[in-house]
Parts: sequence; structure tokens; C-alpha cells
Amino acid sequence: MSQLAATASWWQPLDERPSTAAAPAGSSVAFAALVAFTAILLLSPQAWFPALKIVRIAFLAAGVAIAAHVVERTVHRRAITPLSPEIGIALALVAWAILTLPLSVWPGGSVRVLTDHYLKAITFFWLLGTIVTTPGRLRILAWTLTLCSIPLAATGVANYFSGDVLSTGVRGFTRIMGYSGSLTANPNDLALMLNLIIPIAGALAFSELRARRLLAIAALLLSVLAVVLTYSRAGFLTLAAAFVVFVAVMARRKSPGGAAALLLLALCIAPFLPDDYTTRLGTITNIEADATGSAQGRWRDTKVAMGLVARRPIVGSGIGQDILVMNEERGIDTWRRVHNAYLQYGVDLGLPGLLLFAWLHLSCLRAAWTVERRAAADATMRDLLPLAIGVQISLIAFGVAAMFHPIAYQFYFFSIAGLAVALRNTCRASLAQPSWQNAGRAA
Repeated sequence: MSQLAATASWWQPLDERPSTAAAPAGSSVAFAALVAFTAILLLSPQAWFPALKIVRIAFLAAGVAIAAHVVERTVHRRAITPLSPEIGIALALVAWAILTLPLSVWPGGSVRVLTDHYLKAITFFWLLGTIVTTPGRLRILAWTLTLCSIPLAATGVANYFSGDVLSTGVRGFTRIMGYSGSLTANPNDLALMLNLIIPIAGALAFSELRARRLLAIAALLLSVLAVVLTYSRAGFLTLAAAFVVFVAVMARRKSPGGAAALLLLALCIAPFLPDDYTTRLGTITNIEADATGSAQGRWRDTKVAMGLVARRPIVGSGIGQDILVMNEERGIDTWRRVHNAYLQYGVDLGLPGLLLFAWLHLSCLRAAWTVERRAAADATMRDLLPLAIGVQISLIAFGVAAMFHPIAYQFYFFSIAGLAVALRNTCRASLAQPSWQNAGRAA
């Protein structure tokens, strides 16, 4: 039986899920609170039910997750934080941001960005990497992200057809509203979040059975449609990058027929795209044709930011202060951040911050790639293979998106990076199981 599992195609679901009788490592209360926090983060129910703002449900869920995890690990005399290069790099980033606070152009503003945004995102990353240590928990997190993408994408599609749009300042051209009150209120941010979830939904579509597979496919297709309807150029480039990488993965995994079918499907869909959408995409290469002026402005900002990095290459201007120094450098108060996460780190935290973030990104990508190789060679961990591929594609997609979004200190990257760390910890936990349990899982 194990031989059959080892030789089956990587994309074929198992008829039965492997047994996970080896007891999930960690507190189930902490994991449930983490799932709740993830859903709250994406869906912001407090925006729809204002009474929940009084309870501060996001803070409550995160607090319960941290407290339950620390208590469980302490009682069982286990390390609160497992050894992980990625967590170490993230802590080094935080330490560098704190060390540069006295040299910030506005120390008070930097403290606010650090406490209101960055530390929360890093904490979420840490929770994902320490609490999610079993295949079952990984799958639940993947489904949480996928299911949350449905209302996000459905809201974007509904806004497009209902005419709930934002003015762009150009007559006849508008953008849809995003999902109100959350990380995705802006159409560009909506496209970004959906693009990061699409590969995860794809992993579930290739590994689940029957109704759940259809649900994952439906969520994926709805998200793709919503990304297109945002008219986000960065969203298109990110989606295209994820698509190309996935086709390459299928070809590498000896599924050339599937890869060819996907390419044919993409070619068939292209002629049906709205004319104004293809016109907007044309401004990616011809920025002077952008009537809104955003493409030209962002290119100018990119050059300004590169000059600032060259001027202050070591300590930068302080975390979150790119908006101030950009205003000063331009000579006008546009209050616009540089739309490039890498340059944000460079302007704010200098080259050390930029290199640490790039190192963290590559380290997470390598962690997911390592799990993919191990799972492909070991039938007892075959259930990790689709998710390892999905997380890799999401991280590559973020690498493209980060060049067009000012999201250096937000949750977007850290939600996927945390899954990469969780993948490797799950792989290690599986390897640490007794051989008879692994043999049972393979069967």
C-alpha cells in the first residue's frame, strides 16, 4: 500500500486521510483562538456589528491564543518558541527597528507604527509558526483562509455589478470598493489578499475530495474574477506570476497535459476581458498613457526612494517614516508612501532592514521548498505536498506584489510566511514520530 502511495501522482487526493493519532502538539484552545483571530483579521465582523468593537474581539482572540500556548508549553516543560531561523530573523528585524528609533525623523510616529502594526504582524507570524504543527491544523488554517476569501471576493464582484465604486478623477473610469472595514477595503489590497490565498485554495482543490474539492475550486475561480474586476495592475501581475509558476510546477511534476490545458484555458479567456481592462493593463509598460497619473507618480516615487536609500543607507529614516521623508524630498505634501515594500524597508530601516526582510522572505520560501522535496520522496508525508507547493507559489506571488504595494509592516506577508514555518515544523514533528505510526499513515 505504501508503494502505491509513493508512486501516485502528486495532485491525486488520497481516498482516505492519513491517521493523525499521534496527538496534536500544543493547546487546542490556542489553535482555536488562532483560527478565530485569522477569520476576524480577514472579515472584520466588528465593522458590521459595532458592538463587537467594545469587546475588542481581535485582541481577545490573540490574547487567548498566546496565553493558552504559553501555559500549555510551560506545564509540559517544553520550549515556548521552537528553534526556527525565520523567527530569529523576524526578531532581528524588530530589534533593528527598535535600535533605530532614537534616530528616526519622528520617533513618536515610529513607535506608533511599531506597536500598532508591526509587532502585531510579527506576533501573528510567531503564532502560526509555533501553534500549527500537524497536517490537520495546517489544513484547517488553509480552509480558514480559503473560506474567508469567498465573502471578500463576492463583495468585490457584487460591488462591480451594483456600481459601488470609487472615483479615480478620470471621467468614465472608476474602481470598485473593496471589503469594508478590513485589510482589503482598497481594491488594490483586495487583489493582493486574494492573490495570496488563491494558491492555497488551489492546493486544497488538488488534494481534497468530492464536495470539498468543488468548494475550493469555486472559491479559487471567484477570487480570480474578483482580482480582474479590481482593475489592479499589480493584482494582474501577481496573478500572472502565480499562474506561470503553477504551470511550471505541473510540468516539473510530470503533468504536462494539465499544464497545457491551463495555458489553453488562459488563452481562451483573454479575448473576453473588458476593453477598458486591457487598456489599463497597457499602462504597465506605457506609463505615460495612464490618465489617472498614478503610474507616473509611482515611478517618480520609486526614484525618490532609491535616492533616499543611497543617502541614508545604514539606519534609514525610522520605521514607518518613508511618508514624511518622501514629502520632504519631493518638496510637496502628497502624503503618499512609496509603493514598494522593499524600498519601504530600505528608506525606513536602511540596507540592514532591507536585507533582513529579503533574507526572511527567501528563508520562508526555502522552508516550503524543503518540505515539498521531503514530502515528494516520503509517502508518509504526502499530505503535506500540495500545501507546500501552494505556500511556495503564494510567497513567490508576494515577491511580485511587494514591488507595487506599500505593505511592509502589514499582515499580508506574515500570514503566508507563518504557514511556511508551520509546514517545516509539521514536517519535523512527523519525522519525530515512531516508525510504526509513520507506517500507519503511509497505509
